[in-house]
Amino acid sequence: MLEDILLQVNKPARYIGGEWNLPKKDFTQAEIKFALCFPDLYEIGMSNLGMRIIYGILNNIPDVSCERFFSPDCDLEKILRSNNIQILSLESKSRLKDFDIIGFSLGYELNYTNVLNILDLGGIPLKSTLRNETFPLIIGGGPCAFNPEPMHEFFDLFIVGEAEETILKIIDTYRILKGKFKASAMNKQELLVMFSAIEGVYAPSLYDAIYDNEGGLREFKPKFSGTAVKIKKSFVQDLNSAYFPRDWIIPYISIVHDRITLEIMRGCPNRCRFCQARSQYFPFRTRELNNILDIAADTYAATGYEEISLSGLSVSDYSNIEKLLESLVGLFKEKAVSLSLPSIKPKTMIGKISTLISTIKKTGLTFAPESATERLRQVLGKDFNLQDFFKGIEQAYASGYQHVKLYFMIGLPQEREEDLDAIIEFSNNVSQLRRKVNRAPAQVNISVNTLIPKPHTPFQWLNMEGLDTIKSKQDYLKEKINQNKRLKLSLHNRYMSVLEGIFSRGDRRLSQVVYSAFKRGARFDAWNDYFNWNIWQDAFSECNINPEFYLRQRKKSELLPWDFIDVGLSKEALEKEAEKINY
Repeated sequence: MLEDILLQVNKPARYIGGEWNLPKKDFTQAEIKFALCFPDLYEIGMSNLGMRIIYGILNNIPDVSCERFFSPDCDLEKILRSNNIQILSLESKSRLKDFDIIGFSLGYELNYTNVLNILDLGGIPLKSTLRNETFPLIIGGGPCAFNPEPMHEFFDLFIVGEAEETILKIIDTYRILKGKFKASAMNKQELLVMFSAIEGVYAPSLYDAIYDNEGGLREFKPKFSGTAVKIKKSFVQDLNSAYFPRDWIIPYISIVHDRITLEIMRGCPNRCRFCQARSQYFPFRTRELNNILDIAADTYAATGYEEISLSGLSVSDYSNIEKLLESLVGLFKEKAVSLSLPSIKPKTMIGKISTLISTIKKTGLTFAPESATERLRQVLGKDFNLQDFFKGIEQAYASGYQHVKLYFMIGLPQEREEDLDAIIEFSNNVSQLRRKVNRAPAQVNISVNTLIPKPHTPFQWLNMEGLDTIKSKQDYLKEKINQNKRLKLSLHNRYMSVLEGIFSRGDRRLSQVVYSAFKRGARFDAWNDYFNWNIWQDAFSECNINPEFYLRQRKKSELLPWDFIDVGLSKEALEKEAEKINY
């Protein structure tokens, strides 16, 4: 039956499992069965390091079997629904309802309807109030858990912060209480109270949100005494002792990041005011050099991958980055393994580093100035030295690099037309600089995103620009860029940006909007081919919710929907940084 279905769909290898380096666990013998779900296609989920880490941690527990589910593409969903067939796990082909716990990785707000689709295809009631002891517990974690309120209606628990240690505590607690819960000797509320005692765990049904007449949040409080008023983020103290998946699973098909991802650090020492990731992964921690080299050697031996990517929010700030790159080059030079870095600081390319990387393979260079003018970089709190940048670019061209990618943002506080002009001028200068080493101008790819003032940042009180203003600025850039064939402009879908802004800054009332959009057919909202803004407009209208309410500027005195989460950086500290910005 399964084989017949797979013959009818695109990329059937997404759904067969059995990849190289899979752990061998007996699902039927496991005391605790955990379904690990990623609400996007297999190629995206298998490129997610967090997914691989949790999968490995859980399957290292003797009495736990962890199996994977990914969003089926629309062709498979159509077949499943028309034949009344439930979604199955990759490993043992078990049904979703056969698991004890279902855990979702929530990395992007535009995947929310895919969460509901996976549950629905698995025969699981979507709303937590409709699920008793006969159904699995639903847990969410990842970056979106730093404001989980728009999805509160569908989840029993959220893990706020890094899950490596917290998930072990959840498993231990469930192991003790499973018998009583399944035998109805303990109700679900009592079970959730027990889980909520674990640091970093948030059970939304144990809290009340009360709104004022204008729609603002007036009060957010626990329903029961002893339940934490604030949820303190969990994080790994020592990155060197943290689990890393050295038996790297190798898919049968190409995935988005089809390589080894080597995490060298968490957190960031910089203080960019727009960056939510700094708060999410605070404090700044690094792996020791020898630990990184051991992981790299073991993972390569288990896979034979020909590319390794260094992972971290700002790998340039690794204290011994030159020594690390030199060691990795020495380790893999004879094996023809390429080494790539994410967006880096200009100073990193000065001296030996560009030459070191280029000795293996000439990969493209990526930089994130965020703004092309120093005035706006000051507003953003962005450390970007132009002298170092152009010196480093010139050295990179001399070493043989041909392509550069630049990240910018629009919709910034105090932004003017001259700032948009500067994006084109800046990028053209980067292209033309290659002439100095007697080469043709470089191809420069320009990626422009719209600023989303995210929770837990000094920008969280700022308004987000609306669709018309964003369109005007995007059209202006497109008109300007057409005059230069060496520059290639990529603009993020403005409707997607606005929807992300709404849900990242939203409250509990948005759960009904997600539910309505899902029922209307919203799927894969992060994909341009599937995204349908009209569905979301109809969903907001049906729920009598004005989306503009969530894009507005907030008062400093206002209670924010995410204020109950303690990320380790106080609201007062964020306010002080916000005062430096002239809105």
